[in-house]
Amino acid sequence: MSPWIASWVAGLGAAAALMTMVWLLSLVRRDASVIDIFWGPGFALAAWTYFLLGDGAPPRKILVVTLVTIWGLRLAAHILWRGLGKGEDYRYREMRERQGPRFAWVSLFTIFLLQAVLLWAISAPLLQAQTAHQPAGLVWLDFLGALLFVVGFLFEALGDLQLVRFRADPANRGQVLQSGLWRYTRHPNYFGDALVWWGLWAIALATPGSFWTIFSPVLMTVLLMKVSGAALLEKKLVRTRPEYRDYVARTNTFFPWFPRSTKKKA
Repeated sequence: MSPWIASWVAGLGAAAALMTMVWLLSLVRRDASVIDIFWGPGFALAAWTYFLLGDGAPPRKILVVTLVTIWGLRLAAHILWRGLGKGEDYRYREMRERQGPRFAWVSLFTIFLLQAVLLWAISAPLLQAQTAHQPAGLVWLDFLGALLFVVGFLFEALGDLQLVRFRADPANRGQVLQSGLWRYTRHPNYFGDALVWWGLWAIALATPGSFWTIFSPVLMTVLLMKVSGAALLEKKLVRTRPEYRDYVARTNTFFPWFPRSTKKKA
């Protein structure tokens, strides 16, 4: 078995082991939401697995593992803080009610191990960047990728912070945040998350034969836009907050841009 394949198999094993332990924790707590806290750290675990087993160029290995660790820990801290005292997320609660006694085993495969496989697949650029020997030093694509990562990270972190502060004010209960980054996109945190992964892919692209890992940022972007991110959240917001429809009419869903005018022409 080649070192490259051994590293990727080890990454899958690490992701599966982590999510199995998180599943056991969810059984004790009767709260499947704990998996959300470990999504970011799961990528950090994959990055460190590839860092320890990969024999790629040291500067690129250090760059990748540092960026992913910072991103993963910040995301975990934010989700942990956001969920304190709120109980199980409605998505998992509804699934628990539908599945009844079977939920424990069903959740292992359809929530925890499924996310382990997704995490492992999306981590492909991290593997490629840390196992390639050339170029030995950092090149312009590494710096471009780091720049995209930083911009995305700031969008995600600042967007989350603005939303936390908005929700902390009792006067905003039931209202829609429409200022700051949220003035230019309805999901600055999800846009930032996607940009982070395009940045990591650009770093991987600095190494030969890495273009194939483009499926990683594409998959992450699709998930954030159409599956578990923006689309899922907006279905709930449209139902629960009438003001959100006007916000939708003025503001881009994902990619930041200036608000549109909703005034009708005479």
